[in-house]
Amino acid sequence: MQTIDSKLAPASTITRRGEGPNPIDIHVGNRLRQCRTLLGISQEKLGEAIGITFQQLQKYERGSNRISASRLFNLSQVLGVPVSFFFDDMPPTLQSEPPLESAEEVSEPEGFAPRARRETLELVRAYYRIGESPVRRRAFDLIRALGGEVAVLEGAVAD
Repeated sequence: MQTIDSKLAPASTITRRGEGPNPIDIHVGNRLRQCRTLLGISQEKLGEAIGITFQQLQKYERGSNRISASRLFNLSQVLGVPVSFFFDDMPPTLQSEPPLESAEEVSEPEGFAPRARRETLELVRAYYRIGESPVRRRAFDLIRALGGEVAVLEGAVAD
């Protein structure tokens, strides 16, 4: 008879009491904070929406308290994102399998997390406040051009 231990993968990311927050809990908390901030929702308002105090939400965002599956599901509903959103962009060191390479992926310098910057969140909020779609598209093209990405602009004449 084979033991159950031989069939299970090692739990390399499990932390023991006193070792500090689990890196996955920290990642999930950071994604929660990013989404909440991007939507312009205060910790107090989000806490009220899911039935917890803002202090508990702070603990979730820092990763010091784990978010249960049911609470994560509630958060995803209130924030309008899929549950998988909280695990997106997880560093490869926390994943059990190496990520699949994509031809569309843009390589960024190590440690570069543009979504984590407040400036990025404010820029995205301002972008979506532009009411007219053609104006928003032109702003998008301008930002891409300033960032060094070659964009094909309608009506642009090559020199």
